[in-house]
Amino acid sequence: MGRTQVAIKHVPSVKIYCKHVNGISVEVAIMLKLAAKSDRTSAPIYLLDWYNLDQELILVLERPIPAKDLRGHIKTNGGPLDEEEAKVILKQLIDAAIDLENKHIFHRDIKVQNILIETSSNRPRVRLIDFGLSCFVKKRSSYREFFECEDRGVYRPGPTTVFQIGMVLFDMLHRSEFAKDSFFANKQRISYKLSKNCKDLLRTTLNREPKKRPTLKQLRSHPWL
Repeated sequence: MGRTQVAIKHVPSVKIYCKHVNGISVEVAIMLKLAAKSDRTSAPIYLLDWYNLDQELILVLERPIPAKDLRGHIKTNGGPLDEEEAKVILKQLIDAAIDLENKHIFHRDIKVQNILIETSSNRPRVRLIDFGLSCFVKKRSSYREFFECEDRGVYRPGPTTVFQIGMVLFDMLHRSEFAKDSFFANKQRISYKLSKNCKDLLRTTLNREPKKRPTLKQLRSHPWL
């Protein structure tokens, strides 16, 4: 039998800020829920095993081979991806986000470093990793911690996820990564070389007003996609 490739994640106990009702970390609870409802074609990486020790939590995770994170994939490409490849990746990312939303899970940290691209076929497959900041949500849930993509003290799961998806698309299509400081100073510029529909999708997802951003389902029906 062939050996399964795995990744080992060590989480110091002092960095486990949230625990589920049964005492396990929220990250483990979420990954167990995702694994139980997985059809083996879903985007989240699978949790294969876990060990709750005195000083740390150890997660044994699926490790797709060959694969690299989206940031590395962009660098390997030698610069920005073309719109067609970015579109293939973005569709899968939005579908993954909708699936999480339907399961009442908020990833909270969608970015190019937390997206793996499997390259075993001609069509790249998106995989989501690092659920360390994720949480279960109830309808109308809101959060008050400062977050990368908001300049206010309160943010909601849906609009925040849409904004993060917009940042990922920006990173795929530009030589410089999205910078929140430049964005909030109105200095972040969308490339003039992009198609009209692509620029529109970027502007709508990166709208400074959360209420004016599309929902994930509305985003999936955008003309660019």
